[in-house]
Amino acid sequence: MANWPRQSWLEAEPARAAREQSAMSAVAPELAWIDDGGGWEGLAPIWPFQRPAPEELDAFLAGRRLRIRVEYLEGFPMAAPRIVPIDPQPDPRVRTQHDWHVNGDGTVCLFQSASDWTGRDTAADLVVKAASWFLEFLLMEAGLIDRMTTNGIVSDPVHDHLFTSANAATQNG
Repeated sequence: MANWPRQSWLEAEPARAAREQSAMSAVAPELAWIDDGGGWEGLAPIWPFQRPAPEELDAFLAGRRLRIRVEYLEGFPMAAPRIVPIDPQPDPRVRTQHDWHVNGDGTVCLFQSASDWTGRDTAADLVVKAASWFLEFLLMEAGLIDRMTTNGIVSDPVHDHLFTSANAATQNG
């Protein structure tokens, strides 16, 4: 093995790379591929969930969007990609606080345990979770909830009623 040239996961697994690019294009077309080592950067989707968006979601968002960078680690696909929020960036004081779901390095915490990433999922699956995180982040900042949900709002409509123009006015103050 010592004589084998070093390969990135992109070179070692071209079919997986194609699958990643196809999945991301379908889920988050506003993310652009970064050639230097592989990854994505741009705007996360607003509501990539199976249920309809709340009627007043656009008013609640008031133009705010989540800008992220998706970073593939050297051990991908066995090591999960990292989701780095570029805008908004969580305040360093909330990092590592369970209520906010932000890791100490500022990345979004998307797993309850390391075994939640199987290596069969795609980074696009994580971008959907990141979109959910962003919406809950805005609810937290506005003081409308006191902790993010355990599983996120990807499949749980518990907070959908909070995405209203009245709450947007409160938040934007």
